[in-house]
Amino acid sequence: MLEARNLVSMYGKAQALWDVSLTIDEAEIVALIGSNGAGKTTLLNTISGLHHPASGTVEYLGQGIESLDPYVIVEAGISHVPEGGRVFPDMSVRENLEMGAYPKRAWKAREQTLQQVYGIFPRLKEREKQLARTLSGGERQMLAMGRGLMSRPRLCLLDEPSYGLAPIMVTEIFRIIERLRTQEITVLLIEQNVRHTLEIADRVYVMENGRICMEGECDELLQSDFVRQAYLGL
Repeated sequence: MLEARNLVSMYGKAQALWDVSLTIDEAEIVALIGSNGAGKTTLLNTISGLHHPASGTVEYLGQGIESLDPYVIVEAGISHVPEGGRVFPDMSVRENLEMGAYPKRAWKAREQTLQQVYGIFPRLKEREKQLARTLSGGERQMLAMGRGLMSRPRLCLLDEPSYGLAPIMVTEIFRIIERLRTQEITVLLIEQNVRHTLEIADRVYVMENGRICMEGECDELLQSDFVRQAYLGL
C-alpha cells in the first residue's frame, strides 16, 4: 500500500531523517517505536505532506506523493491524527467530526460515516452536542481519531494516541486501533507504550537518531535483547 524509499528530511541545516525506508501492506498494523527525538513524527509528517523530504520517495498505491500538498494526500485516502488529541475546542463534538469530512468523496457520505464513527466511539455519540473543550483527555483523543476517520481513509497515521491517558483509557484506545483493521483500515502507529503496541501490531520498525535501526515481526523483536532492555525494561 505504501512504500517510503531513502527519505532524507531537513529542518534548515539540521537533518532529521537519514535514508529511511519502510513498507506497509494493506490491512496491516505497522508500529514505529523509538525514543523521543528519533524522527518518528517527522516521518509521519513527511508521509502526510506536512513536511516535504529533501530527497527520497513516498509511493502510495503506486503513485508518488512526496511532493503533494496535505489536502491532496487526504483526498487520496491517507489520514493523519497528530499527537495530543488536537481538536477545535469551541466547536461541538459533531462539528469537529464534520470538519474531518471535507474531502468531496467523504462529504457526500458524511452521515453514513458519522454513524460508523459513533459505532466505534459510542461515547462521542453521547456527547455529540458538547463543546470539545469540555471533554476529558481520553474523549478528546477519541474525537481526534474519529475526525480522522471521517475522511474515509484507507491508511491512518496515528501519532502517540495513548499519550497522557489513564491506563483504563489506554486499553480502550488500543482496542479501537485493533478494530480499525476489521473496518479495512491500514494503520501506521507511533507509540511509546511498546508492550501494548507489540501485542496488536503485525510488524515493527525501530528508529534511533533519524534512522531505521531494526525491523521485523513482533515476535522476533520481543526476543531482541536491545528491544527488551531499551523499551520493555526487561
